[in-house]
Amino acid sequence: MKKAVATSLFIIAIKSLIGFMADIGNLDINWHFLLPFTLISTLGIFMGIYFSSLFKEKKRTKYFGLMVLVESFCILFKELFT
Repeated sequence: MKKAVATSLFIIAIKSLIGFMADIGNLDINWHFLLPFTLISTLGIFMGIYFSSLFKEKKRTKYFGLMVLVESFCILFKELFT
């Protein structure tokens, strides 16, 4: 399963990069937003890899499910009250 997910994400990343590179001349890109966003995202990936090694898979699954549940309530609250 891990290999399938990693392969899928790699293919999505390559497709996205190719699409971005094809349109780069036609887009007005906000580089002041894109570069810090990319750097912070990359840092988050490495932090996630590090922290995932600290917890057993069962706990990671539990924490991920809890995080998704909390986020869904936040989105629901935002949609209902804003």
